[in-house]
Amino acid sequence: MSTLATARSIDPFPATCHHEKTDLNHDHIDHVSRKLLGDHSDFTRWRPTFHLLAPHGWLNDPCGPGYDPLRGRYLLAFQWNPNGNDWDNISWGLSTSRDLVSWETFSQPCLVPAASYDRLGIFTGCLQPTNVNGQADGTLTYLYTSVNQLPIHYTIPYTPGCESLSIAVSHDGGDTWERLPCNPILPGPPEGLNVTGWRDPFIYPWTSAPANIRQDGVLYGFISGGLSNKTPTVFVYTINKHNLAEWKFAGPLLDVGLNLRPSRWSGDLGLNWEVANLVTLTDNEGISRHFVIMGSEGCLPRDEKARAEKPIARDFRVQRSQLWVCVKERSTANGSESTALMEYSFGGIFDNGLFYAANSFWDPVIERQVVFGWITEEDLPDSLRHRQGWSGLISLPRVLDLMTIHRVKRARSTANINDITSVEATLDNSGTYTVRTMKISPDPRLQRLRLGSRKTYVDRTRLNSVRKDTINTSELPDSLPLHTSRWEVDAKFAVSRDCRRVGIAIYHDLALQHKTLLFWNPASESFIIERPDVWNDQTDTPVKHAPEVCPHTLFTYKTKSGGNDGIDEESEEPLHIHAFYDTSVLEVFVNERTVLSTRIYYPTAFGDSTSTGCHGMYFFAEESGVENNEFGTTGLLGAMVWDGLAA
Repeated sequence: MSTLATARSIDPFPATCHHEKTDLNHDHIDHVSRKLLGDHSDFTRWRPTFHLLAPHGWLNDPCGPGYDPLRGRYLLAFQWNPNGNDWDNISWGLSTSRDLVSWETFSQPCLVPAASYDRLGIFTGCLQPTNVNGQADGTLTYLYTSVNQLPIHYTIPYTPGCESLSIAVSHDGGDTWERLPCNPILPGPPEGLNVTGWRDPFIYPWTSAPANIRQDGVLYGFISGGLSNKTPTVFVYTINKHNLAEWKFAGPLLDVGLNLRPSRWSGDLGLNWEVANLVTLTDNEGISRHFVIMGSEGCLPRDEKARAEKPIARDFRVQRSQLWVCVKERSTANGSESTALMEYSFGGIFDNGLFYAANSFWDPVIERQVVFGWITEEDLPDSLRHRQGWSGLISLPRVLDLMTIHRVKRARSTANINDITSVEATLDNSGTYTVRTMKISPDPRLQRLRLGSRKTYVDRTRLNSVRKDTINTSELPDSLPLHTSRWEVDAKFAVSRDCRRVGIAIYHDLALQHKTLLFWNPASESFIIERPDVWNDQTDTPVKHAPEVCPHTLFTYKTKSGGNDGIDEESEEPLHIHAFYDTSVLEVFVNERTVLSTRIYYPTAFGDSTSTGCHGMYFFAEESGVENNEFGTTGLLGAMVWDGLAA
């Protein structure tokens, strides 16, 4: 993760140290936290319960996620400033888990800026559950970006040698770590390249790598960055699998140019990439595609007129995005002089909200690629963020697959399905399409959060609009009461052709004054989260609660008729909303291909500290020609709600 800030080298702990563990119990505040905070209520007010957090202070990128097969537990590190609540003194915190749901977090960093080559920061990296010589002897190996000069940012000239690649190993399952004397194993970018960045190593056993770099006995290393005034990219290396310190440059992965933006469905690929992961995903038919997941820096803002007329959340944030692209081998017939190893095929948005720096690993337990990301505190002003004494958290784990939908006839509103640049649409013999894209789902082990929760099933029902003529939630006969601010909902809707919007309302107070709306607008093919604007009358400090807006559509596909006439029928997939809410964090998965993470700083900050912040849930739809409080033809196919989730 880059920054324009200048860091100080603070070394309160030795380079190799033992750590006391702290349960993920956020009512606990250690003595360092108390010194930083003073007020316990500020610390706990918006602090989530079942998400992974640092004990206190600033947190950003997830680092070195992985599984230790010898000890049967997961490790997840994170960039952390244990001495303050701003980006500075970037060390690595560390948490461990048996199931990726319940975490134990070390109370001190596992790696701190200490050596000459990393004196100004331990930036993002990866974990290999083997020793540096490639042996699976129980040794764990971290590969990380070591920083000895600041500032570093894609907007300023790159200083050669400011970032290098280093190794630390643990022989006791992560309790202690030591740097290797061979550090740094790479002193910086390849000679002769003018880069915008060079950091965040990731290792992958790319068995179907391009033929010109495919070798036996190697792993593949990927370091993120860009070529100045040319393209963001990933620098690809071959690694001797028997010696993880031996890296050889193979070439840049992609050449997409500057600020490539195929359409709103794919986002802006920017000027510089961070934390790029290459993964191969396979569907249930054995078809595979290669994807790069990356943070994209230097995205262009929306035009001034659009921002002035209808501001949305991204207008007020750092201009970066969490994206993915599907890559394929370069065609020899395209005449390009590029030295890139692969070429762009299609791409999409991995998360449309306050989620960045996605980092992943192959989980041998469930045989899936698992992803974590950093959910930021960008919408909270510094004055309130400093008062709470902590910033940022780690997302819930997500699993990836290749989604394949056959016999697709059309999208809801886009006339030409090929205009949706986040899918691969292949025309078949019957005049329909096979559609493929990235599938992003909550990790199935998150079901363990439901133990002890209140479970409610809502059966099939027709829906009407968000009610405006009621005084409190008890007057909403179809609403569900919520007793906590820790819940999960999994709902499916059949959406009529006349539907203007359909989704879920979350009421934050009994008087129905403040609510969060999660809904789909079929006409604009947009999924939207409207957050409550609760600050105008209570503080002069602006909290950014502008609407979250992202592209989403539903596909209509042909199905075989059950009759004897052999006539095909058409069916539109249901709208599927699966959401997790944790105190101030909302993660929403829509049809397992559109994801949006955001923050909601609800009114209890200035009101009753005993309030849960969530009082009711209401499923709604609004249709053309249907008056308020009347039922239309859009229906809820069924929903399950779990209230009171706990790790």
